[in-house]
Amino acid sequence: MQRTFPINQIVLAKVNHTMRICGLKLTHDGAIAVVEDGKLLFCVEQEKRDNNPRYQEIWNLDAVETALAEHGLRVEDIDEFVIDGWDGEVESQFQVLSGTTSIVLKGAPYTESKNGDLLTSVDGAGLLIGGKSHWYSSYPHVSGHVAAAYCTSPFAQSGQPALCLVWDGGMAPRLYHVRRDDARLIDHLFPIIGQMYAAAGHHFGPYAKSGGAEWDLGVAGKLMAYIALGLVDEDIVAVFRQLYQERFAGNTELARAYREKLHLPDTSLAAIRDFFHTCRTQLRNKRHEDVLASLHTFLERLLVCEMESALLRHAIPGPRNLCISGGCGLNIKWNSALRASGLFDAIWIPPFPNDSGSAIGTACCAMAAKNGFMPLEWSVYSGPAMKTGNVVPGWSASPCSLAELAHILAQDKPVVFLAGRAELGPRALGARSILAAATSPAMKALLNEVKHREYFRPVAPICLEDRALAVFCPGTPDPYMLFDHQTRNEWRDKIPAVVHLDGSARLQTIARSSGHPVAQLLIEYEKLTNLPLLCNTSANHLGRGFFPDAASACEWGRVEHVWCDGLLLSKACGTDLSASVDDPASCGFE
Repeated sequence: MQRTFPINQIVLAKVNHTMRICGLKLTHDGAIAVVEDGKLLFCVEQEKRDNNPRYQEIWNLDAVETALAEHGLRVEDIDEFVIDGWDGEVESQFQVLSGTTSIVLKGAPYTESKNGDLLTSVDGAGLLIGGKSHWYSSYPHVSGHVAAAYCTSPFAQSGQPALCLVWDGGMAPRLYHVRRDDARLIDHLFPIIGQMYAAAGHHFGPYAKSGGAEWDLGVAGKLMAYIALGLVDEDIVAVFRQLYQERFAGNTELARAYREKLHLPDTSLAAIRDFFHTCRTQLRNKRHEDVLASLHTFLERLLVCEMESALLRHAIPGPRNLCISGGCGLNIKWNSALRASGLFDAIWIPPFPNDSGSAIGTACCAMAAKNGFMPLEWSVYSGPAMKTGNVVPGWSASPCSLAELAHILAQDKPVVFLAGRAELGPRALGARSILAAATSPAMKALLNEVKHREYFRPVAPICLEDRALAVFCPGTPDPYMLFDHQTRNEWRDKIPAVVHLDGSARLQTIARSSGHPVAQLLIEYEKLTNLPLLCNTSANHLGRGFFPDAASACEWGRVEHVWCDGLLLSKACGTDLSASVDDPASCGFE
């Protein structure tokens, strides 16, 4: 059955009763989020538990009871369970375990129903958690993206309306208009699903696969780095433009048939594969890095152009605010192109625009169904708490202040830095990071070596916000690493480890006043070196989520220092930077 909650319906809680909503994302990027009276208590992404693989789904509902218990809650403390929707035109379906019992749950579809209501839910019973069956609601997958982006935005805080661009892996870019009491689809920008970008990497470049059949969710981010090796070739762009019209957007029979079935994942992916097979034939004499750089530019121009056209077609009152969500919201270069276009007064992207924010988003849908699209009170450091454990054999432990740690970093020693609760979303933001001085040109190579990453992958700078403008262009606040910045010429030789091949930097800024330990560390490092930044890359096993505890970092053992909430763990056999670069098999880099 389906149930629609009118936006203006106000559900009054009982006196002194706390309203708790538990949002669940069961498929890839599985997560559990709890919102209490409009405040995010926590969001546990499954990949950040127990060194789980990236994109880990929730295959057993026992994980829900465990996450609640870790935060002092019982299943009975939850007033409403909500499940993020998934593939399906009318309904989706999830097959999961509860303990050893196999159950099937129905859910909402990928996009909103034909009546256009983002908050039409699919409801059901049989959510078996803790041995008890619970009622639940499910909202469309796209609705979670819209709600997560808007409800966490400064626009929601000030009560302003906003446009919301959602371009996810399985859908073409859709433009919504969100107000406190309403959200509606206003335009389809162009008929290319977000997986187009990753599919290109399966046909060209170092990640090409035979037939392009196997899907790798991590390719898109790697391509953003790889294209710095290439040059935009307008002849290649012209090929993409011609094939785009013939196969996707034009008035050809092939394009019309494609658009009719665009919402079917297998059909749209097959069309994309055919597109790239044709491209390979026509571009066989072109360098792959130039092909990928040109495709990136073609899609970027298409996005900006079609966004401008959509704004001309629709008279949107009020300020031109834009929220960006969906997996393509992680493309920092496209985000920057939209910002530089001058089409918008302000742009907001949450740190979890991809499916890692879907559990939060579906909980926000439940809030919106009752009270409208209200602002969510939240912190980016709302992930899993650091687990405690014994010191790993072969490591020593001693108290270490942030000032003392700054001295270690100034000696070109990388440090695994673990502080408090993990950050939300896919990017390390100083709570589960490997930090290092950026002053040595060898440091980027060293960090890529210990992370088993390709030489062309960038290492991000984490910088004090008030000094970012002097080092980077534009250097504006970027707390979640979601826009592209260029390193100013006078700084490139000072901080070579964070300068990408094209001179850009994937900057994260943090305010001095944030109170987070990583900000305090940067302040101490600045006092010592007059440099306001450090290298920052994620602390994790290859292909796994962030380290859940210091023991995992020590067992990984590829750097010799691990700092965890005031305790420095040091490997018994130390190495210096030069030895590490010259001999990766030396202690700590075997």
